[in-house]
Amino acid sequence: MTSTLTSTAHRLDELHRSTDRRDRFRLPAGVVYLDGNSLGALPSAVTAVVTDVVERQWGQDLIASWNTHDWWGAQTRVGDAIGAIVGAAPGQVVCSDSTSVNLFKAIAGAPSLRPGRTVVLTDPDSFPTDLYIAESACRTANLTLELVPPAEAAQRIDELGTDLLVATYSSVDYRTGELWDLPGITRAAHAVGGLVCWDLCHSAGVLDVALDAHEVDLAVGCGYKYLNGGPGAPAFLHVAHRHQGDFRQPLTGWNGHATPFAMSPDYVPAPGISRGRVGTPPLLSMLALEAALTAYDGLGLADLRRRSLSLTGFFLDCLDVLVPDVAVATPREEARRGSQVSLRHPHAYAVVQALIARGVIGDFREPDIVRLGFAPLYLSHADVLRAAEHLAAVLRGGEHTRPEHRARATVT
Repeated sequence: MTSTLTSTAHRLDELHRSTDRRDRFRLPAGVVYLDGNSLGALPSAVTAVVTDVVERQWGQDLIASWNTHDWWGAQTRVGDAIGAIVGAAPGQVVCSDSTSVNLFKAIAGAPSLRPGRTVVLTDPDSFPTDLYIAESACRTANLTLELVPPAEAAQRIDELGTDLLVATYSSVDYRTGELWDLPGITRAAHAVGGLVCWDLCHSAGVLDVALDAHEVDLAVGCGYKYLNGGPGAPAFLHVAHRHQGDFRQPLTGWNGHATPFAMSPDYVPAPGISRGRVGTPPLLSMLALEAALTAYDGLGLADLRRRSLSLTGFFLDCLDVLVPDVAVATPREEARRGSQVSLRHPHAYAVVQALIARGVIGDFREPDIVRLGFAPLYLSHADVLRAAEHLAAVLRGGEHTRPEHRARATVT
């Protein structure tokens, strides 16, 4: 059985060789990194760029770098690079702040696009910060928040009709990796004149999101997961061209002013996507993210999505052979699967720790999820097979029952 899987892994790696970017990343020898959906690996291009920014641009050119190295334009320049990955034409994405802050901007700013509408829909099982921010934005803007699972969203949107302001959902479930119906929910919202806002944290860089093709109104996402921008990398906000003239976001900082260096006491929003800016950006992190995005140069997202599906599909095949009794939380249908495979186990945290001890790095999510992310840029099918073999050994040998694997760390 294992020899057959080994042959299959080799064949699939040859088939998908054109989308292999492993040589553009610095990964420790002997490690299978399945946590790119939490923190991406280090792209080789980042180190030299950050060194240059620190030692030459900051160290030698000092404040002149805002002009000579176009630090001021970084937020829209990096935004356009992200836009190319998520299928948005230039001028619709700004790199700024955190996902939480950008989601607040989007929800609280939505009434400027649809005055008189008051209902916001979101998923009760969203990543918690999305729920916290949605609640806060609705309190601030005097809106009504309804918690409706994505599978029921289209029906509820139709029932709400012209009361719907915005349906805001994650395109991929952060726990299970289930891919939700972005095109269908978007069409449903538009059919009643409403808006959508999509959280792309678990899809940007691995799915062919195609924001423009699906006429998505608003979107947010992070830079440190599959985009590999590093810990603390800035996030992004997408506002479709057709909405930018009317969009009024609530955080009116000077970076988003039409004439910031006029130092006017009165706020006038900048034209275009620049009105999504707020304050001085974290330049070191932003320029690291810009360098990281070059790993996508020359790649089509449709091709990368095919590689992702091949990796996750092969992992499921390996599980069927090596650990057939393991409970899989992720849908097996390709059309319903993001770029991760999640397993359920009553001692999931300990299983993850036992895997990490073997050099297979994934993570845990409450209450019982072993979460394994498959970043197609740098993972091979041979890596996938190794991970499945280690999982089988952990469960077969009861390694997850060891006391050292049960002790909870601060970050799980």
